[in-house]
Amino acid sequence: MAPAGYRRGVETAITTRVDGTTRTTRVDTRTTLLDLLRERLGNTSPKKGCDHGQCGACTVLLDGRRVLACLTLAVTTHDHDVTTADGLAPDGDLHPVQQAFLDNDAFQCGYCTPGQVCSAVGALAELAQGHPSHAGDITADPEPTRAEIAERMSGNLCRCGAYTNIITAVEQAARG
Repeated sequence: MAPAGYRRGVETAITTRVDGTTRTTRVDTRTTLLDLLRERLGNTSPKKGCDHGQCGACTVLLDGRRVLACLTLAVTTHDHDVTTADGLAPDGDLHPVQQAFLDNDAFQCGYCTPGQVCSAVGALAELAQGHPSHAGDITADPEPTRAEIAERMSGNLCRCGAYTNIITAVEQAARG
C-alpha cells in the first residue's frame, strides 16, 4: 500500500522513432528516456552510469542533437527521432566515428563507448554548424584542435582513461 499523500504517476502513450524503428509505448510520465530504452525497449546501447547526468554514458542523439538520456523524460521524445550508437550502423556498416574509435583503440572496457561515440557524432555536427565552445573561435579554424575536441567531449567520462585515443579518433572522423 502506498504511503499517505503518495500520488502515482500518470501513464501516457508515446510514439518515438528509435534507431529508425517507430515504437509506440505506454509510459509513466516520470520515466526517463534511458529507462524507456533499456527497460521497455530492450536497447542496451546507452549505459546507465551515474543516473545524474554527470558521466555521459547514456548520451544519445535526439533529432541529431546529443542529450543525456538519464535526464530526458521519455514523454518529451514523442514524435521525435532517437539514435543510439547501435542506430549509427544500421546495416553493419560502421559510422565513420565508430570506425575511427576502432582504428585508434579509443576504448578499453567499452562501457562508455556508446555514449562517447554518440557524443562525438553530436560534437562534430555542432562544429559543422558553427556552434561555439569555450575552447576557441572555430570560425577562424574549421579544423578542430585537440583542445576543441577535448572541450566538446568533456561531458563524457572514461574510467579507463582512454581520452588521448578518443580525441585522436574524433580528429580522424573530423578529417574523414
